[in-house]
Amino acid sequence: MPGHNGSPVSGLLTVFAILLLALVPAAPANAELPLEPHVAVYKVKISVLGGRLTTKLSSTEDGYRAERVTKPTGLAKLIARGTIKESAEFSRMDDGLRPSRYYSNDEISKEAGETRIDFDWDAGVVTGSHNDLDVSEELNGLWHDRLSIQYELMYDLLNGFPVGPYTLFEVDKIRPLGVEFIGERKVRVPAGTYNAIGVRHQAEGSSRVTTFWFVKELGYVPAIIERHRKEKLLMQAKLTKYTAL
Repeated sequence: MPGHNGSPVSGLLTVFAILLLALVPAAPANAELPLEPHVAVYKVKISVLGGRLTTKLSSTEDGYRAERVTKPTGLAKLIARGTIKESAEFSRMDDGLRPSRYYSNDEISKEAGETRIDFDWDAGVVTGSHNDLDVSEELNGLWHDRLSIQYELMYDLLNGFPVGPYTLFEVDKIRPLGVEFIGERKVRVPAGTYNAIGVRHQAEGSSRVTTFWFVKELGYVPAIIERHRKEKLLMQAKLTKYTAL
């Protein structure tokens, strides 16, 4: 797969890892800090339309379950009916968070439909489907779905682990994920004012860039999430409420 040693992607990952280790004290061996279960609610702006994004992270017997629901609000409900519901399950392993399954039911976007992904680490196979498309691939390293990758980044920040390489499995595409640390700044959102660490990621061959402003005091839950395509802002979500569970 592209993105191995010597590539621009691996160079970005190396720089990101060094910066993270300088910013976040490494946890003692065998004492990894867990992600904190929580609910986070965001006010979303997509172009001139509004929405609400709710994320929930719960503990399970062997790891975590994450849920994400996006709903239009206000006048947007007259244009975009329905919701986008996603869920992912993943466990803590020595090499990071290992996803086991992902599900999405998208009633709004251009990629509308149902998506299912199952990671069988014992067999070394990942299978996925999106509407009428079914695929099966041999697992090659630690792969993530589009929801578990956010929590992997949070987990790595929390523990100061060396990061990457990351690979994103999107059923129809398998892409190395370039990750870039973009500095620290104070952010003001409806939930409060925080010092935040900026992390940007972009899948190889994609024009879409996702940026998180992670807040250490909230267990690295992002205060701001942004998506750009060709430098044009597509979506911005700002934290309005955070509740530890």
